[in-house]
Amino acid sequence: MRIIAIANQKGGVGKTTTAVNLSTALAATRKRVLLMDLDAQGNTTSHMMQKSLFSFNSYTLLTLQSSLFESIQTTFVPNLFLLPASSDLAALDLELAHMPEREKRLKQAFSNFSLEKNKPRYDYVLIDCPPSLGVATLNALVTAEAVLIPLQCEFFALEGLAQLLRIVQRVKRNFNLQLNILGIVLTMFDTRNTLCRQVVQDVENHFHDTLFKTKIPRNVRISEAPSHGQPVLLYDVRCSGSLAYINLAKEFLEREAQL
Repeated sequence: MRIIAIANQKGGVGKTTTAVNLSTALAATRKRVLLMDLDAQGNTTSHMMQKSLFSFNSYTLLTLQSSLFESIQTTFVPNLFLLPASSDLAALDLELAHMPEREKRLKQAFSNFSLEKNKPRYDYVLIDCPPSLGVATLNALVTAEAVLIPLQCEFFALEGLAQLLRIVQRVKRNFNLQLNILGIVLTMFDTRNTLCRQVVQDVENHFHDTLFKTKIPRNVRISEAPSHGQPVLLYDVRCSGSLAYINLAKEFLEREAQL
């Protein structure tokens, strides 16, 4: 079981879209995937099910009110399972402010899960992190073996990337020696936009080895899919956005095979 955190402290860069559609594409290859939503906005959860259908979630998990085993939900996508979010996550930093080892709660939950009898098997766990560097994201980074970074093709996204890379190195040094950067995936790419092309050039120059070749384009179908409660791969599998995420999944698996 490989645990991958999808993280970027900047909002609106495509973390949730990437988490949902990459998970769906991996599930289509018959990989069993657990998608975890640690964002209080719960957009990943809204993609996959109605929020009223569950009692346990990532908030109850991180506050020790439920186990990982009992918090996981099935979804309408074969081979794809969900740990839903709750709006209560918005207060998580305050609630755990003075708790010992608050950054290791998710890691402990996975340790306990490994001891469960008749536990389900997952090939990949993808964690959709919130747009912040708070307790929830820290738990994800302490637990994960790798980080996948969605990066919007705009100037300020590059500044945020430098900060995120420093945080990842600190977490690796102090909490999780296994943590590495799996790759950077460019999102909302528009070939007609000069700034987009410049950002791509800058990222390729500085992060050539970690940059995924696949770029996620700006695509109206990607924007429409959440309103229908579906990943874009189910909403319109032939659109450019779906094809990009299918290619990203292939590239993802190729990188994983080389580890």
